[in-house]
Amino acid sequence: MSDVVRHGPYPELTWPAVLVGWLLGSIIAVSIGYAALILGFSIEGSELAAILGWGILRGLMRRTSIVENNINQSIASAVNAASSGMMFSVPALFILSDEYKNVTEFNRVLMVLCCVTGAVIGLSFVIPLRKQMIDFNRLAYPGGIATAAILKSPGAGMRKAMLMLGAAAVSGLAYFWVLRYSGEASAFVHHEEFHLGDALGWPSYLNVTFYLSVMTIGVGFLSGRGGLWFGAGGFLCYWFLAPLLAKFATAPEMIALIHGEEGGPGPLRGTLFRPAGIGMLIGAAVGSIVFAAPMIKSAIQSMQQAAKDTGGSDRRGLRDEMPIRLLYVGVVAGSAVLVGLCLFTVPDMTLGTAVMMAVLGVLWVWVAGVIVSECVGRTNWSPLSGMTLIAVTILTVMASGLGDTQQIVASVMMGAAICVAISQASDMMLDLKAGYLVGARPKMQAYGQYLGTWLGPIIVIALILLLHEAYGLGSEKLPAPQGQALASMIHGIVGGDVPTYRYGAGAGLGLLFALSGFGGIGVLVGLGFYMPFAIVLTYTIGNFVRMGADRWKGRSWVENTGIPIAAGLIVGEALVGVGNAMVKVFGAGGGA
Repeated sequence: MSDVVRHGPYPELTWPAVLVGWLLGSIIAVSIGYAALILGFSIEGSELAAILGWGILRGLMRRTSIVENNINQSIASAVNAASSGMMFSVPALFILSDEYKNVTEFNRVLMVLCCVTGAVIGLSFVIPLRKQMIDFNRLAYPGGIATAAILKSPGAGMRKAMLMLGAAAVSGLAYFWVLRYSGEASAFVHHEEFHLGDALGWPSYLNVTFYLSVMTIGVGFLSGRGGLWFGAGGFLCYWFLAPLLAKFATAPEMIALIHGEEGGPGPLRGTLFRPAGIGMLIGAAVGSIVFAAPMIKSAIQSMQQAAKDTGGSDRRGLRDEMPIRLLYVGVVAGSAVLVGLCLFTVPDMTLGTAVMMAVLGVLWVWVAGVIVSECVGRTNWSPLSGMTLIAVTILTVMASGLGDTQQIVASVMMGAAICVAISQASDMMLDLKAGYLVGARPKMQAYGQYLGTWLGPIIVIALILLLHEAYGLGSEKLPAPQGQALASMIHGIVGGDVPTYRYGAGAGLGLLFALSGFGGIGVLVGLGFYMPFAIVLTYTIGNFVRMGADRWKGRSWVENTGIPIAAGLIVGEALVGVGNAMVKVFGAGGGA
């Protein structure tokens, strides 16, 4: 049987695919961005877009082209890539506003332009690596394989879309009830949390509190067994370390943290567990760089080979690839734009500092983009947050002569561009894997990804502003864990008050995890240290539900029924949460 893929009769990069991609990408970016502010990590939007894409393209518009829906999901996931990139970085400015009053007065338009520029640079670096990572190295990209399976089954995709929409409706109604009535239900149910430990009379440091959120259960279900490491970090803190400290601690400040009137799980997390968690994120990221040295070498060789491929016998194959010179132009032009944005954003910045920050940012995008793409390809895990922490730490030191406010704004803005660039790079490789499996043309898919990059930052910055106005970023409602981690690191550098021994202890653990080949575990355990335990407990329920479904219902049921329902639980609750924020901010009578 011939392996030649015939493209002619099948619509691919079409206006219906582009418009549906923009629509679904906007919905997914809002939903996953909201979830990222609660959970501290993001999920891919490609599978959600492919499922919903069949619901619209096939169900409503009667279009059946697999490669057209592939373009739809590429564009939608490109829009959504900004949600993780910006939600891990920009909230730090709002969290720092209590200490540095003027940091939230940054130019919103320039922030969007900076993130769009970062996205273009990230794509321009990673697209030439397609042949090396997918054709030659044959990296798995599990998310890409799952997306391709949805694209290949239009009928099943329609059924999954209906399940997802039904679950979204149930989730939305459930969360609406929680917003309106949870505070009146019981003395042990308030602020969207159920305090089981209080009801049972257990010590407060055990922190047995569940977050009332089916969205969090849905994310735990999608993560499955691997997500248990996230829970393990929280259990280690509150069910092992806290009891040990309660029994054996002798230092007065530690006794006050555990037994004092102002002690308990909150002060323990803020003073002890959270700094250690930040250190673990950084240590795991540093270890990933060391571990990924061979990947970076192969990436250099791949780009050199791509530059030489200007002729040859496979003319059809070359026409299906992006021109390498165009990608080089994207990198060079994007770098120049970053220099200009630095100068416009920060009045006191010198040209030399702007050039150094832009060059560092671009080099870091390339190195981190390769590492993250390779990690996602092999394990479906992304060390995005740790890479961003390292980059912003270096940028903050580089901008030290600008004054506190300008130093913070410059480093976070450049960090946001870097984070979006890395997120786009890993998402592009995942989508290219899906396209490879369904016979799509890489060039068309790359064009689609570029078409989605401009919209995401606009939506996400508007969402950040809305949610901060309604709930406050860094609050119990929206803890923004990655933003808090970044804000803590920046505050320590600018204020000269870094809890070195706590960061160092955590970094050592994260580094050991990474160098042993388990960098993803180090990041998850670190987040478990960092996150409010109420969210960790509820998320762990989803992990166990998924493990039970895998065992008793089977893989087919999980893929065809369980995963669409879990995805719907995320979308429904997130949209109601964002809608409630809009009522709070714009409604005449206030919100829940």
